[in-house]
Amino acid sequence: MEQLFIYNTLSRSKQPFKPLNAPNVGMYVCGPTVYGDPHLGHARPAITFDILFRYLKHIGYKVRYVRNITDVGHLEHDADEGDDKIEKKARLEQLEPMEIAQYYTNRYHKAMEALNVLPPSIEPHATGHIIEQQQLVQQILDNGFAYESNGSVYFDIEAYNKKYHYGVLSGRNLDDVINNSRELEGTTEKRNQADFALWKKAQPEHIMRWPSPWSDGFPGWHCECTAMGRKYLGDHFDIHGGGMDLVFPHHECEIAQAVASQGDQMVKYWMHNNMITINGQKMGKSLGNFITLEQFFTGNHKLLTQPYSPMTIRFFILSAHYRGTVDFSDEALQSSQKGLDRLMEGISNLKRLANRTAKESSPEVKELVEQLPRKCYDAMNDDLMTPIVISSLFDACHVINSIADHKLDISAEDLQSLSDTMHLFTFDLLGLKEEKGQDGNAREEAFAKVMDMVLELRAKAKAEKDWATSDKIRDELAAAGFEVKDTKDGATWKLNK
Repeated sequence: MEQLFIYNTLSRSKQPFKPLNAPNVGMYVCGPTVYGDPHLGHARPAITFDILFRYLKHIGYKVRYVRNITDVGHLEHDADEGDDKIEKKARLEQLEPMEIAQYYTNRYHKAMEALNVLPPSIEPHATGHIIEQQQLVQQILDNGFAYESNGSVYFDIEAYNKKYHYGVLSGRNLDDVINNSRELEGTTEKRNQADFALWKKAQPEHIMRWPSPWSDGFPGWHCECTAMGRKYLGDHFDIHGGGMDLVFPHHECEIAQAVASQGDQMVKYWMHNNMITINGQKMGKSLGNFITLEQFFTGNHKLLTQPYSPMTIRFFILSAHYRGTVDFSDEALQSSQKGLDRLMEGISNLKRLANRTAKESSPEVKELVEQLPRKCYDAMNDDLMTPIVISSLFDACHVINSIADHKLDISAEDLQSLSDTMHLFTFDLLGLKEEKGQDGNAREEAFAKVMDMVLELRAKAKAEKDWATSDKIRDELAAAGFEVKDTKDGATWKLNK
């Protein structure tokens, strides 16, 4: 089994991955709050942890991947105050909150499918686990780390900090947290302005509410992941992930809740992907600078000069390491589109080599076939270094194109080995796929047959030394965007985008 090293946000170091219950791995990732169309900021964590999910399974682990849906408790202004985001949307559109949640959950699923993100093993909803969240709150109360105030329940950070340490994930100390906490309307019912809500008493106008021992209300945002992670993965599980913006306060509060309720850490490895920015500023709904995935796919946005396919978006995200910042620009997407085309062209060229293998491969080809798998595995094992994997695949494409141009030879055995490696890392592990037209395979196959027929007519003209017709066909195809290349085995073609 390959030895994977991952960066643990908790220890701030790269560590060998050693699951608690090998070969079983428990992985929890914070999913979307479903009150609007999915955007590029949603795509990055989904793709990042999709890569981890794929790779862990590939190297032999049995993975239970839990990714939640937040459909209650995420408030507009901060974790404790303001309107519930879904409820606010429901009032504006005069719909039931669950109609809003279901509509945008469906939109999210559709976008993830387009991006070829595998569905998780379990996708729990916060509203489906109110009882588990209430049980978590009661445990924290019983252990003396929370208090009730006017029907709401708050986590007592100072009491917790006396026995444990609040801030182990983010590196903050309690004094900094208290000094940086905003004075908010209604914080008088808290003992400390930095205390966070475990249960909120619903105001009369609040639609989403449930009965509890403390009041008719709803759980605090931080409770859901702790409660659902423990329900499906146990008191101790391997990996908890999400965007870097969740380190504080969300994941810091999750750690405090887990320790306060059960006495020790629940999660062994914390992993966080970095942000996508526009001109150095975080992309997100709260900042109003986000671009929805549908806008990328249609090109319908002022910052875009053209539509970009789902695989171009996926390739763009994988071209940077998951812990690095990705700064969006239309030019960067155009570059990603060219890179993706280059990779797919190399794989397509592999298919054309089946009928023209040699008895023995050229030395450069032998070296590639021997070293490519190890280079790609080493990159994946080094904290999922997908940019290095892509770079290695590009190097392979250069050699493949040289073989296609009759500059190098490849044996049948090496061709099979190289094809297997290219398909494994491109399609199975990076999760890229060959994209088809709107009418699917049938349209592409018919298109290819027409092109083959045209090239046959050109070959016939050349055989009859009808150079005028041959040149005319070539020139007309070039004008239409087709690049035709004559080889010893006949003519090949591709459509330049």
